[in-house]
Amino acid sequence: MRVLFMGTPDFAVPTLNAIVAAGHDVICVVAQPDKPKGRGNKMMSPPTVLRARELGIPTRQPRAVRRGPFVQWMTEEDIDVAVVIAYGRILIPALLNAPKFGCINVHASLLPKYRGAAPIHWAIINGEKETGVCTMKMDEGMDTGDVLLRHATDISATETTAELWDRLANIGAQLLVETLKNLPTISPQKQNHDDATYAPLISKETGRIDWNKPATDIANLVRGCISWPISHTTFRNKPLKIWKVTVKEGNCKGAPGEVISLRPLPIIATSSGAIQLEEIQLPNKKRCDATALVNGSRLTIGEILGE
Repeated sequence: MRVLFMGTPDFAVPTLNAIVAAGHDVICVVAQPDKPKGRGNKMMSPPTVLRARELGIPTRQPRAVRRGPFVQWMTEEDIDVAVVIAYGRILIPALLNAPKFGCINVHASLLPKYRGAAPIHWAIINGEKETGVCTMKMDEGMDTGDVLLRHATDISATETTAELWDRLANIGAQLLVETLKNLPTISPQKQNHDDATYAPLISKETGRIDWNKPATDIANLVRGCISWPISHTTFRNKPLKIWKVTVKEGNCKGAPGEVISLRPLPIIATSSGAIQLEEIQLPNKKRCDATALVNGSRLTIGEILGE
């Protein structure tokens, strides 16, 4: 098949590799424009563009996809199917209908659950036990199209967004290859829109720890925000990043956010159960063992974390 590939982050790279390995003719990789990154604000190309260059595939990074030269190019190009995975732009009907077999999206959830930009993060944050990947025939709605194939997978109690991200990227790659192979014989399944849930963009505020919540909810938040923005609270009115925790069940005496034990690691009370801090990061410091709060910052029992 002549495939147009539209995707931007590293999550999309395994799918690009799989399409090429399966023998499809990837005519172009389309991604978002280069962005400044790092302390030096050096312009960096998206992971999919870097990989396309390695594979010798032409690339396009249009700033406008609703009008202008890109729309004309895509509607006039001979394309069998467009594969869209974490591209980050909404496609107008003219683009959706341009390829012979339309546009197929690889979405990291079991639709109709977790439509939107951050399904992997929210599945972890909400404590889901199962998620997966769907291939979907795109329409004008946000992840509302008919589902082609789906693959479910369990989420372990300790799995982080970063770990699940990599697993689903590889699952999605193989599912997409299977979808393209069987595309003429697949019977699309309509979604039950009444069961839809949404996964909006993650913000820095998403990672703020509310110690009034149960310990399990806080632990899920830490796992879900491990890539960005990193879960955080305050310690003596300064920001404190929380990288890893363990839930301590049982009757923990203490107000939410109160330090109730120091050894072997700090334990913080919540509304139900407690959280043992495993790895933290103080301002202008590197990620480290939480004993740094006790040994270096002289944390004391009775102190309160959070606003």
